[in-house]
Amino acid sequence: MKATITDVAKQAGVSMKTVSRVLNNEPNVADKTREKVLEVASALRYSPNLAAKGLASSKSYLVALVYDIPSAHYVSKIQLGAIAACREFGYHLVPEPLMIGDVETNEQSSVLLRNLFSRLPVDGVILAPPLSDSAEAIEILDGLKIPYVLVAPFNVGTGIRAVKMDDVLAAEKMTQFLIDQGHSSIGFIKGHTDHSAASLRYEGFRNAMAEAHLTVHSHEVKQGDFTFQSGVTAATALLADKSDRPSAIFASNDEMAAGVVSVAAKLGIDIPSELSVVGFDDTPLARLISPQLTTVQQPIYDMGYEAVRMLIDPAENTKPPKTQELDFKLIIRDSTST
Repeated sequence: MKATITDVAKQAGVSMKTVSRVLNNEPNVADKTREKVLEVASALRYSPNLAAKGLASSKSYLVALVYDIPSAHYVSKIQLGAIAACREFGYHLVPEPLMIGDVETNEQSSVLLRNLFSRLPVDGVILAPPLSDSAEAIEILDGLKIPYVLVAPFNVGTGIRAVKMDDVLAAEKMTQFLIDQGHSSIGFIKGHTDHSAASLRYEGFRNAMAEAHLTVHSHEVKQGDFTFQSGVTAATALLADKSDRPSAIFASNDEMAAGVVSVAAKLGIDIPSELSVVGFDDTPLARLISPQLTTVQQPIYDMGYEAVRMLIDPAENTKPPKTQELDFKLIIRDSTST
């Protein structure tokens, strides 16, 4: 027979209200009491009925993650972090892919967004990039009075909860790393034009080059779209002229960097002795290719976790909305000289 909240309360020697407060991760419960309730709930294999909770509290205990991202790794890492936070607070995650890029007009985009948000039976929404930069999406959510948190937005207005990392600083640090290795001719592959992170990373690259009094040559900057094939296309152009090749290439994400590695192998260019290659994100691909890729480790999992926590943690409701900035890390591997 399935255990009930009454069984947990009786065995833990507390009231049902206390059990409820513990399982909902509410404050003002003694640590010893919280530990006892969780221990009993685990022993009895008790899990609250979300449908019954929803009827009692007018909550659905569901959080939607809405995304339009070409990178499967980015989506999966955000989901894993968000799911971990949802489980901790007794919620479930509802992933909602929304391919805004496939629609032809702003009017169609608005209809698509409004139809989705108005039918979602959720207590809040996590907007992943590039939707986190959509003024239209934010306006619709505000109008429907649906709480939300933005992940990696370009600009954050007042009174908005958001979680991000400093893409500009990360790109500056990676570019400076290449400069410190003696590179002065550095090629750069931009990311998708619809993603604010792409422009921020290019800004960081330019900042570091300017700080070192190095010139960014237009023919050494190529447009990509965060896909492997766009990295191949850009690298083919950057490496075509043997007499005028950059000694290093900074790709705005790992998939495009992998495209650079592929082209270099076909042209017989040794990495890293003849060409250093760096990426951004630290996806599994960065460790699977040969040589393994030097890259920026982005806290994608943590952003997913923190976005949900900021949305549903009762303690957050007592604080003014804020932007939380998480740390990044340079991961140095074999695609650059040491």
